[in-house]
Amino acid sequence: MKKVLITGANSYVGNAFKRWVESHHTDDIFVDMVGMRKGEWKAISFEWYDVILHAAGIAHVSTDKSMEDLYYKVNTDLTAEVAAKAKQSGVKQFIFLSSMIVYGDATNARFITADTVPNPTNFYGDSKLQAENKLAELADEMFMVANVRPPMIYGKGSKGNYVKLAGLAQKIPFFPSYQNKRSMIHIDNLSEFLARIVLNGDSGTFHPQNKEYVCTTDLVSTIGSIHGNTVRRIGLFNGVIDKLIDRNVTVNKLFGDFSYAKELSVYRDEYCVRSFEESIVETEKN
Repeated sequence: MKKVLITGANSYVGNAFKRWVESHHTDDIFVDMVGMRKGEWKAISFEWYDVILHAAGIAHVSTDKSMEDLYYKVNTDLTAEVAAKAKQSGVKQFIFLSSMIVYGDATNARFITADTVPNPTNFYGDSKLQAENKLAELADEMFMVANVRPPMIYGKGSKGNYVKLAGLAQKIPFFPSYQNKRSMIHIDNLSEFLARIVLNGDSGTFHPQNKEYVCTTDLVSTIGSIHGNTVRRIGLFNGVIDKLIDRNVTVNKLFGDFSYAKELSVYRDEYCVRSFEESIVETEKN
């Protein structure tokens, strides 16, 4: 049995992973959690654990320059500190929850392949990339590092852009019929992927995603239908969207392409336990 310590007691991914393991991998994985904000992690021994899943961190993009130092302190420096303790304690595997944002965003990285070089456009993405670089300095045959770069994560209890879209989808009568391609991952799919990484003892850089790409229009329509709201699709604004998509942040977030090549997300084990439609139903049901 693999013994996993999750750093970040308030982490959405960490808590979801714990619930998933306790429901689906009770014979294979044991999970503990430890808080970070008050330095709790410093007071406990890591020596009993096989794996550290480092889920702690500031998880959302900010444009507030006053927050920049904090992002690097938490996402970069703290990650390196925890990893150094893990290595010194004899932990065999360190899994770091990074982000697709290390490549930038829909303005400069619309379709990401194995040849795409990380090029973050904000300090959130750069803080994650710098953490990966520090982990690379610690990694060796006895200390396996796995960097996981998920796209937008969604599911029951998630925060961020998905929640805003879901609220919109329940109220609006129509939405632009604009075709775009986004990579996303449901929390159950990500949790199963992390479980497989643990069980296989893998190292390297990973790009998990749902099997299906997501079009924003389809997403809004699907969420609306679950709540009994029929959202009409109209193409009236497509010309305006085309002109604004590289100039306006909000338009870019809604309708820009930002996706992984499918082959980048292939893994030796199946981890997509929910289809796109199933995942939306699971997320939106009471």
